[in-house]
Amino acid sequence: MIEDFHITEDKSRISFYAGMVTSAFTFAEFSTGLLWGRLSDKIGRKPVLLTGLIGTALSVLIFGFAPNLTVALIARAVGGLLNGSIIGPMIGGALARPCISYPGLFPAGSIWDKYPYLLPNLFSAFVVVIGVINGLLFLEETHAEKKLQRDRGLELGNWILSKLPIFGKCAEPRDEKSKLAEMEAQPLIDHDEQLPGYQTNENSPENSPRIRSASVPSISWDSLDLESGHGNSDLGVSKIFTRPVILNIISFGVLAFHTMTFDQLFPVFLSTSPPDHPTPPSLPFKFVDGFGLDSKTVGIILSAQGAYQLLINMFIIPPVLKHFGARRLFRFLVIAYFSLYLITPYLVLLPEKYRMIGVGMVLVWKCTFASMAYPSNAILTADSSPSPLALGTINGVAASTASLCRAFGPTISGILYAVGLKSGYSGLAWWCSAFVAIGGAIVGLQIQEPQSHTGGNAVPTNNNQETTNATDREASPESAS
Repeated sequence: MIEDFHITEDKSRISFYAGMVTSAFTFAEFSTGLLWGRLSDKIGRKPVLLTGLIGTALSVLIFGFAPNLTVALIARAVGGLLNGSIIGPMIGGALARPCISYPGLFPAGSIWDKYPYLLPNLFSAFVVVIGVINGLLFLEETHAEKKLQRDRGLELGNWILSKLPIFGKCAEPRDEKSKLAEMEAQPLIDHDEQLPGYQTNENSPENSPRIRSASVPSISWDSLDLESGHGNSDLGVSKIFTRPVILNIISFGVLAFHTMTFDQLFPVFLSTSPPDHPTPPSLPFKFVDGFGLDSKTVGIILSAQGAYQLLINMFIIPPVLKHFGARRLFRFLVIAYFSLYLITPYLVLLPEKYRMIGVGMVLVWKCTFASMAYPSNAILTADSSPSPLALGTINGVAASTASLCRAFGPTISGILYAVGLKSGYSGLAWWCSAFVAIGGAIVGLQIQEPQSHTGGNAVPTNNNQETTNATDREASPESAS
């Protein structure tokens, strides 16, 4: 898309402008992440989520109609301001520039010729609108206080389901009496409030020390008023952002920086054409080459990556997390992550017949690490939260931090990649990401178990059970789910 804007004839600078487009989204997301997080603590998760989806639809439509870089930047910024799949890359690669790819269906001179990137964005907007409708009709609020309020959208969804014989049993009226009856059967502390991803067994109703000790006064809960229903969304900053929370947020930011750098850089890396007048490499560091793949092929490769990621999230990640525990797994990942970025640029030096095998291996490596690192960090962050009602605020700060890091990552990597191609060191951007990953390892190794989970600070329980110490829990196969 950047190349079609004809901003520059220097192909080495395309990565810089592509990084700008990506950064426009994440800079805007950074500026509003805390706002949406705090707002979700006050008005509920569902309305904020639906607003984000609507913002995404609006953003991709503007992006599809973008005739130049300025409009593209504005479109991505709109998406970032209002935003708090597997087939996506393939759809983008297959539907972009349809007049060239499918001249029989999309004739020259039509709107698809004038806006060659409208079709994939139109498809994306259509999918997002479906998500908005689905959320409006069938998504239940999870906020501990707001979930008791009447949801007319959910009532309409249940009515629609009740009229369909196939789905009739799925329709469960959520009137106030049924909600109150359900709440009476639940623990005083709502355990549904979790970061997206996986929940540890410490947060289950049976095993959570927070839930078991709900009747015991604790400084972590001193502003939680269960009688009145008022949560601690106004909990003081010093009590919300404890050292474990801050370390997890920093780790999340560093992880976001180098993983977003990979996601932005790898398609550019695959589409970079070999130099017209190649110079012999001077190993181990000085070499320049490229794959020269078209957008369709890159899209298919990234879609295969998405399919693999879905499978491992379903069948591999849960048992691995359960066996090793979130903290032990996260520590291993942050220590080993840098090696991925050291090796990736050398793919261009492989013989032609082994190149795609190397690409596949690197993508499997990347997907496996990312699919394990993010939920591990999410579990650790959720466990370190002083209250489930403060998770919106914590998530907002974490999202803003990650967005700021993601904003710098693509732009910096784009500059470094361009410099590397010109100077003869095409791996420069990748190796700088390796140094960032090493910094993330230093921070990640300082993350400890939350205080309430350690043996030396056991939380009293109503049934006199001992709180298992961190080491035993991590070694136990039941340490995460």
